[in-house]
Amino acid sequence: MSSSAGKDFYKVLGVEPDSNEDEIKKAYRKMALKYHPDKNSDADAEDRFKEIAEAYEVLTDPEKRSIYDQFGEEGLKSGASAAGQGNAFRKHFPTDPHATFSSFFHGSDHFDIFFTHDGDEDDLFNPFRRFPFSHVGGYSGQEGGGLRRGGRRPRGKALVRELPVSLEDVMHGCTKHVKITRSRLGPDGRSVWSEDKVLNVVVKKGWKAGTKITFPREGDEMPDSTPADVTFILSDAEHPQYKRDGSNIIYTTSITLKEALCGCTVNVPTLDNRLMPLPCSDVIRPGAVRRLRGEGLPVARSPSRRGDLVVEFQVLFPDRIPPQSREIIKHSLGQC
Repeated sequence: MSSSAGKDFYKVLGVEPDSNEDEIKKAYRKMALKYHPDKNSDADAEDRFKEIAEAYEVLTDPEKRSIYDQFGEEGLKSGASAAGQGNAFRKHFPTDPHATFSSFFHGSDHFDIFFTHDGDEDDLFNPFRRFPFSHVGGYSGQEGGGLRRGGRRPRGKALVRELPVSLEDVMHGCTKHVKITRSRLGPDGRSVWSEDKVLNVVVKKGWKAGTKITFPREGDEMPDSTPADVTFILSDAEHPQYKRDGSNIIYTTSITLKEALCGCTVNVPTLDNRLMPLPCSDVIRPGAVRRLRGEGLPVARSPSRRGDLVVEFQVLFPDRIPPQSREIIKHSLGQC
């Protein structure tokens, strides 16, 4: 389940690297039900269940998933995420052996611990049921709170923006320099002023629409609140030649009825500006498809692999046929 780069969380949940959040949640429910220690008596069921919960926690958190996609599990452990730090505190808190564990830092001197307790099935599939602790231990008795040094400030409202990317951007990867306008606090901690900030949004090869890239605390600052996050959600910019289908791209071409019946060769443009000859010797029906393998987009988790360029055919029928040609066609197609 692991490699030199750490665990493959996508493999743990049995999903593809470009799976969306709904697909990940569905896979988690299935795997959690299969390996929950109260429902599975295998010796390794509890370890598998914890591993599944860990994978779910990372892949449903936009910031952690972005770090994991770029740097793997080692990136999370090396300080890019606070999840690894939480494990160091396990020994300080007596926890239910059937609970899953994660931690999120809020500053340098306290953190929250989240559990999913084994109750009814809704609890089984809800990894966000919260039991907060202070950094020195002890249950606070308040949902969403905790014993904190000075208390925790509420977080400002996140700034969420759509970020269109072209298929060429997804093909090669890119960095988008996006300017935002945000509110900043003055030296007195009360007055608010505006400033422009440029954020460098790294788009990796193969990333699909819906991928979220979060910049923690880069948004608005307001009195008595923690700076807001800024989140960019990727969307596919319209392309003049192709439509996207996961890692595949779809190209539509038109051929004449004569070409459809008698054969032809279609020159198909690729994303990297080549022309690929596609011989068609069989009869081409309207809506038929042919594939150019490996000429699509990179697969997000394996950029060396690529999807296909799918060619869809439209057959152009003539508006009219001359009488003399009609008789020839009738005779020629008599045996068809």
